[in-house]
Amino acid sequence: MIAPWLLAAHIAVLGYWLGSEFVINSTYRYVSYSDRMPFEERSRLMEHVMHVDQHVRYALVLQASLGPAIAALYGYVPGGETTAIAAGIFGAIWFAFVEAVHRLRHSGIGKTLGAIDRGSRYVLMAVLGGIATGLIGGTWPMPEWLRWKLALFACVMMCGVGIRLALIAHFRTWAVMAREGPTDETNAIIKRTYVRATSVLLLLWVFITAIAIISVWKPA
Repeated sequence: MIAPWLLAAHIAVLGYWLGSEFVINSTYRYVSYSDRMPFEERSRLMEHVMHVDQHVRYALVLQASLGPAIAALYGYVPGGETTAIAAGIFGAIWFAFVEAVHRLRHSGIGKTLGAIDRGSRYVLMAVLGGIATGLIGGTWPMPEWLRWKLALFACVMMCGVGIRLALIAHFRTWAVMAREGPTDETNAIIKRTYVRATSVLLLLWVFITAIAIISVWKPA
């Protein structure tokens, strides 16, 4: 039976997700506090941070497709193998789209693709919230702990959006630094932005920890 293997992959992806978050945050902190480093080198490292950020997006796509497939195979949602296959196809398409958004982010269509990408996350959060509260699939044989897990996953995604909002000041200031060179004022803004984004990230880790606890505990 493939379900246990998918479950093992589901757990492995969680570790992959957390590891990527740690690498991103550590490198971003290094860039933010390296005032005396030449800006060209800081910019190169910041571009590396954006590349590593893709791994978090990959993990999100993998979890969002593995989860429904596992739930369907265990009978928590209708459709069985058909739903599981559909979740896999959906995940593959979404994965390709996320990669396209990253590769084309500096092109003319980049902003449009980015807006679609952000919009899709809002839709997914709404769907997760609907399932968690029973507005969607209220008659499905889904245990209460799984609905809580979906609600927490929506909170994780919400934190991801919060981090993006917190980083708006970073990208605006970084553009000024690229044009005019860094100053004490702009460096201070970058550091404050790092602190704000990391605060949201810590909350994200709390939600992921709660997901792991519920997955093992499975309270009635």
